[in-house]
Amino acid sequence: MSSTFKLQCHFILILLMALRGESRHLEVSRHLELRERADHDPFLRFSANLKREPAEEQLYRRALRCLDMVSLQGQFTFTANRPQLHCAAFFIGEPEEFITIHYDLVSIDCQGGDFLKVFDGWILKGEKFPSSQDHPLPTAERYIDFCESSLSRRSIRSSQNVAMIFFRVQEPGNGFTLTVKTKPNLFPCNVISQTPNGRFTLVVPHQHRNCSFSVIYPVAIKISDLTLGHLNGLQLKKSSAGCGGVGDFVELLGGNGLDPSKMMPLAELCYPFHGPGF
Repeated sequence: MSSTFKLQCHFILILLMALRGESRHLEVSRHLELRERADHDPFLRFSANLKREPAEEQLYRRALRCLDMVSLQGQFTFTANRPQLHCAAFFIGEPEEFITIHYDLVSIDCQGGDFLKVFDGWILKGEKFPSSQDHPLPTAERYIDFCESSLSRRSIRSSQNVAMIFFRVQEPGNGFTLTVKTKPNLFPCNVISQTPNGRFTLVVPHQHRNCSFSVIYPVAIKISDLTLGHLNGLQLKKSSAGCGGVGDFVELLGGNGLDPSKMMPLAELCYPFHGPGF
């Protein structure tokens, strides 16, 4: 197997199974190539709008669309000019960041059927990230409904670098304003990368949990360093054989969806190595 593992799929996910609770380390270099644009795919559709936060201290402000993608901090206002029944906005930060959504002003008719909900993660076409297996909360608890909590929870923080809102506003002129900020995450676990290339290090410090690193678009990936608590050298096993009973491991998955638990296993790494190895 060549040192660069090429995958022709929309998503490549690295799943770190932290079974023993030891500190472990995964370093990944990645290079993404966008093959084509598809109007029906919101990630491809909005990729041109993914821009980092302006350098100046002034708070960035703009209108929020019914279907939107946001990758910067700022204040965003949605005002309905007609009944908007099925709207969603996706928020994404850097891998080492949490996202905080703060309600500044909300003017919707909860009794008339309007709603505004924050989801801890992303949902697309019925699939979730992080998956139910990887997220610390049950799916029902990942939704925060403004109409149920009102302003008792003005600020909501995500568990990873992605979050989203669902909303329905039926009366023209109604809407809401919210501020999106990011906070440092010292030990990111579940990550969606928004950059076309770079290097990322995933560390799970003494925790019993699953972590995932997902990349949008086709990808060529190289794992340059892997620490799992084993000292037996590198061994690559096909997914059909599995790493069952070995302990901690890294699994490479591919697919066209968002949910890691529904992706196709491609390979598994059961033993640590240092330097260019995979």
